[in-house]
Amino acid sequence: MKKIKFIIPLFLFITIFSFAVSAANVTYVVVSGDSMWKIAVKYQVGISEILNLNPQIKNAAVINIGDRIVIPDLSSVKTLENEVVRLVNIQRANNGLGALVQDWQFSRMARIKSADMIKFNYFSHTSPTYGTPFQMMTAFGFKYTAAGENIAYGQSTPAAVMQAWMNSAGHRANILSPNYKVIGVGAAKNTSGQIYWTQEFLSR
Repeated sequence: MKKIKFIIPLFLFITIFSFAVSAANVTYVVVSGDSMWKIAVKYQVGISEILNLNPQIKNAAVINIGDRIVIPDLSSVKTLENEVVRLVNIQRANNGLGALVQDWQFSRMARIKSADMIKFNYFSHTSPTYGTPFQMMTAFGFKYTAAGENIAYGQSTPAAVMQAWMNSAGHRANILSPNYKVIGVGAAKNTSGQIYWTQEFLSR
């Protein structure tokens, strides 16, 4: 079964888990000057995801030179996500619009949303964990003047999910909105192999 869903963009005029696409991990050896945040940025992964794989670390602020830290290898899922971003920007260029900038932390949030839909067996913009997309963005520290979300599941490739979204007026409107400047794309796979897709959009 393949499904897609979009949320009507929200415009505010203001002044302001386990991702089962890749099973492999990598090991990083701490060097002088490292912090957990620097390592997270280096691998573009959340600190909480690193800590989940490293129960020996009791305090994220305390790591030592030579410590071996397991890092989740998200290269496979990021390949899918990056391809969606590339296809989005092709569509935007074909329609005379500027490219959206991918923010890795925004993509991380989108990936968490996809994983949340799998974990709690729902398909909706409103999460039992995080609330609406706009509440989730705020909780993750994103400020915006305009924001929107597309979700889908069952499409096996970036091309397939993009075709589904572009064939739907609401999803297409989000993808081609001139109001958005930043994109995050998150994919997660359930135990049956179905991929859940989330696109997040915003302007700061």
